[in-house]
Amino acid sequence: MRIAEKRRISSLFLPSWPVERLYRGLARQAAPLPVAERPRALARAGAGGIRLTACNALARATGVEPGQLVPDAMALCPKLEILPADPSGDRKALRRLAGWCGRWTPWTAADFIGMGGEPDGILLDITGCAHLFGGEAALLAEMRRRFAGFGFTARIAIASTPGAAWALSRFGNEDECVLPEGGEVDALRPLPVAALRLSADQVDGLIRLGLKRVGDLYGRPRAPLTARFGAELSRRLDEALGAAPEPISPARPPVPFRASLAFAEGLTRQAHILDAVTRITGDLCAVLARERKGARRMMLQLFRVDGEVTRLRAGTGIATHDAAHLARLFHEKLMLLGDDFDPGFGIEAIELACLAADPLAPAQSGFEGGDDHEEELEKFVDRVSNRFGADRLLRLAPRASHIPERAVMAVPALNGVTPAIEGWKTHLDEHRACLLGGSLPRPLRLLAAPEPVEAVAEVPEGPPLLFRWRRIAHRVARAEGPERITPEWWRGGGQHTRDYYRVEDGDGRRFWLYRDGLYRHDNEGPRWFLHGIFE
Repeated sequence: MRIAEKRRISSLFLPSWPVERLYRGLARQAAPLPVAERPRALARAGAGGIRLTACNALARATGVEPGQLVPDAMALCPKLEILPADPSGDRKALRRLAGWCGRWTPWTAADFIGMGGEPDGILLDITGCAHLFGGEAALLAEMRRRFAGFGFTARIAIASTPGAAWALSRFGNEDECVLPEGGEVDALRPLPVAALRLSADQVDGLIRLGLKRVGDLYGRPRAPLTARFGAELSRRLDEALGAAPEPISPARPPVPFRASLAFAEGLTRQAHILDAVTRITGDLCAVLARERKGARRMMLQLFRVDGEVTRLRAGTGIATHDAAHLARLFHEKLMLLGDDFDPGFGIEAIELACLAADPLAPAQSGFEGGDDHEEELEKFVDRVSNRFGADRLLRLAPRASHIPERAVMAVPALNGVTPAIEGWKTHLDEHRACLLGGSLPRPLRLLAAPEPVEAVAEVPEGPPLLFRWRRIAHRVARAEGPERITPEWWRGGGQHTRDYYRVEDGDGRRFWLYRDGLYRHDNEGPRWFLHGIFE
């Protein structure tokens, strides 16, 4: 019996995220020259005027603090450089950074509950992942080292609950903290109540009551606190202590199968990257084959040394675990990028995720090779669709309608052969059998839209004897029908009953015509249309 592993959460707190992201952008613009050190701050419109949202250490040394009005900050530091804040850009960049953290665990999410409402952290569910990096302490040290290399100041804590990890990373006494399992109660006791992720009004209200520390809430009756501050106070406390569950919504949905490779040195040559893609594809396909699964949707992630991630997606029309075929799809995508693909200072890790998989039982090829031809056709469809776009190559799929022009619809070929299409194939086989038997089939080729014709019939409800199409007269030698199709009443729009006839003229050409409507005493008679041509 497998015992469930205890949950472990890591919280990365970036106290100077907006300013350090600004420095990172300035460094790229000024490269190779260094960025001049001076007091800098970010500001945007707020209550009462333009207020600072973040500032660097040089500005803080002069007494400047986030939240101050710009005139007050300039009075304290006349040399302060004010730059516009970009909260939307900060959020997007933090999401990209959270995606890059997927090299450690697939469960990562940007944290937007930051103090002051600004994005300032990342949450990672590292359950079952830390041992791959030498343990929790080694993983924490690597995270700190990598973020320092990016120029970001990071405080990191690992605990058994997201609330405890969040509190220790922001209000703990150490920049790095690994809290043992079950130590949440004692670790949170001396922290301020703001560590419970409460609103500013709730924190002020608790302080006025003398409840300044998290430990002051231990053992207190819940009813009075809930009546005054709402249910959120009790919920946040229970989440931090592990008495209530708190899920983490990852930036990406979980995938059933994945494989990853890490390199001691970054890969910069495209040939080496292609070799790594071939290797990781083989590793993943071996797992798929063992599980009797076939990939349908896949995503390749290339993690760069500088924190950027290149993502490539590929799909297949049918489930497959052919490593050579899947590797070729990604090779072609990388080759198509050309100069647009920039490995930066190198690719340090690669991850291949199978986003969707279907059952794929072993099958034996036929003696005549028919199955092999069909498989090669599907591979060709995959290559064309992935190279030019899934919407460029289409296949017909059946639709629930008796009206011929609505009976099929064009869908991307990568959607695969659905059960409906399989049933449609059976219907086509029956259609061909009917054709050989001389009964009334429908043509496989239809006009883009039914075209009106002038027809003369011997009796009102009978087949035509003569019709004129595109100014050419055709005398009918043989006719079969009618095949009556009633209108779809739920669509409305004045539709009529159709009577279809298969006719053959004196030269042997066969057409599919229909009479639109029925003869009645109160109408002028129905019209005739040509809808298809038999090959």
